[in-house]
Amino acid sequence: MKRRLFKETTASILAGLLILATPGASAAASLAGKVGDKRSFVYLPQQGSEGNCRQAYNAYVAAAGHSAYASTITGARVLYFVCGVHINAPSQKAAEALALKSCEAGRKKFKVDMVGGCGVVASK
Repeated sequence: MKRRLFKETTASILAGLLILATPGASAAASLAGKVGDKRSFVYLPQQGSEGNCRQAYNAYVAAAGHSAYASTITGARVLYFVCGVHINAPSQKAAEALALKSCEAGRKKFKVDMVGGCGVVASK
């Protein structure tokens, strides 16, 4: 009798733990399609403009893991800007650091100093 009660009690406890663990499983769901933490307005020029910042931002949004998008100051009156992205990093902080590194590499590659420094625009 004690053995049967022990099995039933154990099964009930395990079922309860499974129910409690379920919300944690949904928190680890895919980040694909989510914008994440936006820190400033994301300005992307009209189609047909040069560069691949629009594709980089779209790749950031589509990424399932921790990702970040960084750029220099942007806006309708800014003639040019540089961006950087890193997708599917081990953590949000790592993604931000690598996106900033990518953006700064773009500034050096194109020898652009007048557009200002890079900053994280969005991360997840």
